[in-house]
Amino acid sequence: MRVLILAAGMGKRLMPLTRDVPKCMVMYKNKALIDYLLEVFQSLGVDKIALVGGYKFEVLQEFTQGRIDCFYENKNFDSTNMVSTLFCAKEFLEQCIRDSQDVLISYADIIFTKKVLFKMMEYKGDVGVGINTKWRLLWEKRFANPLDDAETLKIMQGKIKEIGKKPKSYEEIEGQYMGLFKISHQFLPVFMEFYTMLDSQKIYDGKDFANMYMTSFLQQIIDRFDNVEPIFIDGGWREIDSIEDLNIDEE
Repeated sequence: MRVLILAAGMGKRLMPLTRDVPKCMVMYKNKALIDYLLEVFQSLGVDKIALVGGYKFEVLQEFTQGRIDCFYENKNFDSTNMVSTLFCAKEFLEQCIRDSQDVLISYADIIFTKKVLFKMMEYKGDVGVGINTKWRLLWEKRFANPLDDAETLKIMQGKIKEIGKKPKSYEEIEGQYMGLFKISHQFLPVFMEFYTMLDSQKIYDGKDFANMYMTSFLQQIIDRFDNVEPIFIDGGWREIDSIEDLNIDEE
């Protein structure tokens, strides 16, 4: 399996810590977030690691030199979102297809255990999305009202049917998207072609095409192919999105 890390973001909610470094280089417990990711990937022998940077790209490139196999840059990081960042690495994805290698897409502002990665690696379907079933325990530490930041996640007969909408109640949330998903090399050509076929003039969950949320793109895949499956993860995962997140002392 190969890995693509999406690390183009600035991390405005982590200012002033991101004034001179990208979001994924913010320190958590005396270690940069990106270090946690690279250590866990390398510990399980990931075949090749690619990274898409944007904000402070040269700083990140220098910091991770020798540990990243392929670098790509989203030069429009300040006016685009995660999906656009993902397809800046089109060349890497095409290489995965040629080499018959599945690819794990990972956000750069998350940290997780070997157990989480191993479970993602074990998945053999078309599209497997990491779903944190113990999300509420963490969200209650992060937010006064967990529903304010949570998103819907509805599953039926082993397939994800809805992801990333605004929930009205906890009953609409069967877990939380973790910023981790795996695509098989067999489905990857379809995945990439589907993106090029989307209407670039359409609004997706309130965002234009360039700023489409990743969950909005996954929802488009769900609606068209009905082949997106949950990979249930029972904790062992953190997201660092704000100064407050850095102050949560949880192993």
